[in-house]
Amino acid sequence: MSSLYITEQNATLRKTDERLVVTRDREVFLDVPLIKIDQIVILGNVTVTAATVAELMARKIHICFLSATGKYLGRYESPDSRNGLLRIAQHEKYRDEEQRLVVAKRIVSGKISNQVTFMVRNHRSFPREQVLEAIKTMKLAKKGLAQAKSLNEVRGYEGNAAAAYFKALPFILKNDFGFARRIRRPPTDPVNALLGLGYTLLTHNIQSAAAIVGLDPYIGFLHGDRYGRASLALDLVEEFRPVIVDSVVVSMINNNMVVEQDFEHDLGMVVMKDAARKDFFRKFEERKHASVTHPLFKYKVNYVRCFELQARILAKWITGEIPEYISFKSK
Repeated sequence: MSSLYITEQNATLRKTDERLVVTRDREVFLDVPLIKIDQIVILGNVTVTAATVAELMARKIHICFLSATGKYLGRYESPDSRNGLLRIAQHEKYRDEEQRLVVAKRIVSGKISNQVTFMVRNHRSFPREQVLEAIKTMKLAKKGLAQAKSLNEVRGYEGNAAAAYFKALPFILKNDFGFARRIRRPPTDPVNALLGLGYTLLTHNIQSAAAIVGLDPYIGFLHGDRYGRASLALDLVEEFRPVIVDSVVVSMINNNMVVEQDFEHDLGMVVMKDAARKDFFRKFEERKHASVTHPLFKYKVNYVRCFELQARILAKWITGEIPEYISFKSK
């Protein structure tokens, strides 16, 4: 099972028999068996027929809507779980500031560990003093994190590690495309455009995993609550950013799969061209479905399954089935 990405503007997605078909002016762009799809990502102006939406919701196939430039707009999802007791327990944990602090520290610890691992691996190919300095700073941030007494302190250590990480990122790239720091909206260089699109896709995948387990994606522990923001999905995303998205971005750049000509500059914003975006989707899907030995369960699964397993580990901690949340740490 995999994601279906639809980028053809003014196209229409409809269900025909047991297949999904994308057309525009009677021209068929895509024709795939419905059974092979577990989620759909739509960019820009694409029409989805009402009957198709109903069928997708019945099959629990989520639809994520992005703008033509990759900005997240919203999603359709079916009610995957009726586990009200889990959500009640989740809300109770959220209201307990001490419990929120404990799980937030574990999430950030997992994220920093994976950032360090990622930089150590890339330092072998790109031995730079700047990378070693970043690794040292991130390790210090992780050490300090253990003593944090508030969520603001946790976020401070996370921010320090992230600043060091992204400062070193250009030194493991064959072409840094003018990247100097992480800029979210709007992306001002190709690297930020790639990272932003990747993080959006990853969040959509994680939100789907949280929904499958029955968690409330809008009640997070690290990110807290903000109207309309899937805070829990953002919590669980943190551990997988370097493992999935950063890995894809660095690999594509260092293997010359993207070049300057693959991006357009418009009013201070950088946007990927359609062909490069499709290549990115393909590499993202390949990475999602790569096999890995889960660090806790010690058996091989793909990363899509890891997303769900992390959500289930969190759910078991919430309900008291296990004493602590165990973050995902790559080897």
